[in-house]
Amino acid sequence: MSNPDISVIIPNRNGSATVGRCLEAAFASDHESFEVIVVDDDSADGSVETIRRFPCRLMELRDHAGAAAARNAGSRQARGGILFFTDSDCLLEKQTLRIAQRTLEGAGSDAVIGGTYTREPPDTSFYSVFQSVFINYFETKSGGAPDYVATHAMAIHAATFARQGGFPEHFLPILEDVEFSHRLRRSGCDLRINPEIVVRHIFNYSLSDSLKNAWRKSMYWTMYSVRNRDLLADSGTASRELKLNVALCFLCLTGLFLRSVAGGPFLSYVILAAFTSNLLLNRGLLGAFFSTGGARFGLAASAYYFSLYPFAVGAGALSGLLKGSRGWPPEQERP
Repeated sequence: MSNPDISVIIPNRNGSATVGRCLEAAFASDHESFEVIVVDDDSADGSVETIRRFPCRLMELRDHAGAAAARNAGSRQARGGILFFTDSDCLLEKQTLRIAQRTLEGAGSDAVIGGTYTREPPDTSFYSVFQSVFINYFETKSGGAPDYVATHAMAIHAATFARQGGFPEHFLPILEDVEFSHRLRRSGCDLRINPEIVVRHIFNYSLSDSLKNAWRKSMYWTMYSVRNRDLLADSGTASRELKLNVALCFLCLTGLFLRSVAGGPFLSYVILAAFTSNLLLNRGLLGAFFSTGGARFGLAASAYYFSLYPFAVGAGALSGLLKGSRGWPPEQERP
């Protein structure tokens, strides 16, 4: 029996709500030569029973080790010349693997190819669509030259992955793909994004889920960025637009407070200038909101992005600065 062209590697940790749909989508692929390896990270929710209903290769870790360790374990068992990483809450499109292989083979042996989320996720709640559009826009904004390739859709030659040592296992509970991408680039690998390589992410976000996610990712991203000395870099979802949005929103809030205390027209002009600048700097994302969900969604998403969302991101950044001041590396935290 010949080896498959692609090994799809999926880490799973208590993913009973999504892993079945994930595997259904994977096995609906129109690619003719692939295998699916699911690495269960010591789940306790019955998701292993769901995984066993599919013709995939199941690896079970005896102790909770984290997504990075699970992906590395899957890569060691892979038989394909190409590794494709995704998550247990992501749904591959039928053509995803075919496009990924074609793109990677056309880019050379040292290339790493990434994809992104569809703008419209499977669940259509406001906060889920907001998050999917947000990630799609910022992960594809830089065209073919991303700062990182995310593990929800990453294609890499198995030999390149092994040579680079895989994902860092003693690290933060997230962002191992960012660290790996930066390490790949330093070694001379070519990182590229093909926006045609898409997966649908199952968010099921409420307002609290959205704000908690923004806070958590901002906290860990700040910790990593301070250590990596690229805090102000334009890096995917940690974009300059988002960072300026946070700064300008706090500037506007400060201006409103001072105006209520001291009065005077000058502060009104400062607030207006800051808000106008923020609109102009983020016009690309705002256009994505409107083109995806129409005027009603576009207005609501824009209002959320300029009001509550930046405060969650700002609070996370402050938490990251405080945690990062205690030293690096932090004690390993498991998600």
